[in-house]
Amino acid sequence: MSSAAPHRIALFGGTFDPIHSGHLDIASRAKEAMSLNEVRFLPCLKSPHKTDNGAASPEHRMAMVKLAIRELPWAIADDFDLTAPPPSFSYRSAEEMARRFPRAQLFWIMGADQWTALPQWKEPDRLARIVEFIVFARNGAPAPHPGWKHHFLQGTHPASATRIRQEIAAGRLPHEWLDPAVAQYILDHQLYDP
Repeated sequence: MSSAAPHRIALFGGTFDPIHSGHLDIASRAKEAMSLNEVRFLPCLKSPHKTDNGAASPEHRMAMVKLAIRELPWAIADDFDLTAPPPSFSYRSAEEMARRFPRAQLFWIMGADQWTALPQWKEPDRLARIVEFIVFARNGAPAPHPGWKHHFLQGTHPASATRIRQEIAAGRLPHEWLDPAVAQYILDHQLYDP
């Protein structure tokens, strides 16, 4: 008698400052392409890979993630990186998810730029032992990293959190890249104002 297929969970880390339509589009495309059961959004306390970490507090960023995914039954907001001791290293998040979901098949969603930089991340081999990477690339497949399981998917999205923050600071709210509830939350809490 064959056993049931493992639960397929993708981890999607980032600052999500703010979460925008590009994040949701990538998560949705990954879910469809890889037959994922769920995508766990993991806002990090502070990204070790970025010098510009935005302006919204962890609490605001988590609240915006919850608003943005409220109608996506397969999407989950996970506060592990916000509550674990800093810094937010991806391998720690993956190890925690492997502990929580020992029978699941784990994936990690990222862009081609992150894939290229991955060997410089903290303990990338520990991360690669736990997850298969789902990599979104704009122009063809990036170079593989030998021994690391990966799935290259075509596509990117023009939305940019940095650009959104700049627009808001200049007095414009780029609604086309924001869920209406997230846009209203930003207005209500005066986030990213100069």
